[in-house]
Amino acid sequence: MVVGKPASTSAAELAADRLLVESAQKDPHKFAELYDKYFCLVYAYTARRVADRATAEDLTSEVFQKALEYLPKFVWRGVPFGAWLLRIATNIVVDRTRQAAREQNLDDDHEDATQISYFSLEEVEERELLFRLVDRLPEDQRRVIVLRFAEEKSIREIAEELGRSEGAVKQLQFRGLQTLRAELQAKR
Repeated sequence: MVVGKPASTSAAELAADRLLVESAQKDPHKFAELYDKYFCLVYAYTARRVADRATAEDLTSEVFQKALEYLPKFVWRGVPFGAWLLRIATNIVVDRTRQAAREQNLDDDHEDATQISYFSLEEVEERELLFRLVDRLPEDQRRVIVLRFAEEKSIREIAEELGRSEGAVKQLQFRGLQTLRAELQAKR
């Protein structure tokens, strides 16, 4: 049985989080460090809950706007700052879903359209890891992986966009996926 990284946070990580939060509360310009640290986590979380990339990006942006707005009221309770951000993200996703349902005038028969799927912190962390690993791929491989899986383009469309043959795109995709599999297995 392969055991993944535990979802728990060490005391050192909590202490570092607390210092970053307190620093950002005193000087909002330092919020950028929290943004950099938690962007992938929040984006992965929202991306699992919405249908398209643009909406996930919008929601992620909204989460950080709200977090910055309410940061002065944030009270440290010994829980990772990321958990607070994920709570904000959950509320925003639920609000957005309810708003969309109202706009479409859904009746009671379509109540299931407002259902939100919830994922464990471990699943979100694994998705965040995947995003980071994709970012570390060689540029050509990264670009093909993003175009193919995030933007859902066909091999032909990617080949035309990159000015390469379909065979070359398939090879870049294969190598990128192979690298990602190896990295994911090494991290577990």
